[in-house]
Amino acid sequence: MRLLLVDDETELVSALAERLRLRGIETDFATDGDAAADKVRANAYDLAVLDMKMPGLSGLDLKKKLQRLRPGMRFIFMTGHGSEEDFRAGSAEAAGYLVKPVRIEALIAAVQAALAGGQG
Repeated sequence: MRLLLVDDETELVSALAERLRLRGIETDFATDGDAAADKVRANAYDLAVLDMKMPGLSGLDLKKKLQRLRPGMRFIFMTGHGSEEDFRAGSAEAAGYLVKPVRIEALIAAVQAALAGGQG
């Protein structure tokens, strides 16, 4: 399993990536949409965890871009805002939706569920 985390909060995304690696999940991270697209062009990820609200590309727009690069890649959204609108959009477009702060156990469970099936 190879995972890409994308969030503009560098400390958060680097800490999550390190914790996932310690649990044996091969994980890279990016802090913006362009860097994420570059990583997806260069690597075969099974799943991406995308922040819903980032400067530049939104999580929804980034998902569409990454899907064009890697059809079949799965997605989970996370947000610090947790609005009803974000929840509806994220739930409809991805295999999972998490609200920050994200507990590592909840992230791992969402990753495992997303890779086991479902949409997104």
